[in-house]
Amino acid sequence: MTKQLLITLTLFAGITTSAAAQSKPKPAARTAKPAAATADKKLAFRTTWGIYLSDSLPRPEVLKILDSALIVRDNKNIKYPVISFDFLYEAKEAFLNDTTSQVSFYTETTGDSFKGDRLSPLWSKRLKETIQKGEALIFSNIVIQYSEDKFYRVPELRISVR
Repeated sequence: MTKQLLITLTLFAGITTSAAAQSKPKPAARTAKPAAATADKKLAFRTTWGIYLSDSLPRPEVLKILDSALIVRDNKNIKYPVISFDFLYEAKEAFLNDTTSQVSFYTETTGDSFKGDRLSPLWSKRLKETIQKGEALIFSNIVIQYSEDKFYRVPELRISVR
């Protein structure tokens, strides 16, 4: 009888130990964030080209704003100077598929990096001649000067031509 009681107690102790090991630990108490981190979260920027945010625009509107500057504002509507940006032009090119004998399209991407807030006159002129429906203009890696010693990268801008 004592032997059975001892085996039962050992078995019971083993089961409770393994059950306690499988229970989830309690989450650690959260610490307060420093004031600087909280202030940075409130900082938000929006990028426009002319008066347009990222959008799908008709070709005549895109032609009108090709010479316009990129404008970056924060959530308090304060403008910041654009220092540089990367530009990509995604053109749709047609080709004849050899295996299916049907016309297909591929995307050809060209781009450049610019100092300042607008496209160069050469790029602007070339885009006025070639831009078509279904193509895209992408402004990425936009860097602004936030203060004398601080520079920020702001959200990219994508304009699709319709």
